[in-house]
Amino acid sequence: MVEVPSNDIRFQMELEFIQCLASPAYLNFLAINRYFENPAFMNYLKYLKYWKAPQYAKYIVYPHCLAFLDMLDDERFRQMIAREDFMTLVHGQQFYHWQTFLNNRSEGRPQEAAVAPTETS
Repeated sequence: MVEVPSNDIRFQMELEFIQCLASPAYLNFLAINRYFENPAFMNYLKYLKYWKAPQYAKYIVYPHCLAFLDMLDDERFRQMIAREDFMTLVHGQQFYHWQTFLNNRSEGRPQEAAVAPTETS
């Protein structure tokens, strides 16, 4: 587990906020409350892209937030996430990803040898 710097309030606040973007329900809240129509808010989202760099991304627990951060560049996505049916669809797809992620990931790994190597004298 990576330890988060505790002395940097701004770091912690930005980390907490960006991880909120992993929630389709929160994105829906932002959309219906017209945050995405505010140029200052959109500039803030652009600023947060520095979290994609490995030295910052290692602190993120919910990496979907980075994918959603990129999707928020698309005006059509911002419009669609305001619709409850679309938000529910996105949330369902996110759930299915979480449900199968580890299985899919382990299927790609080479199998370990079933028999330990023998020692030679």
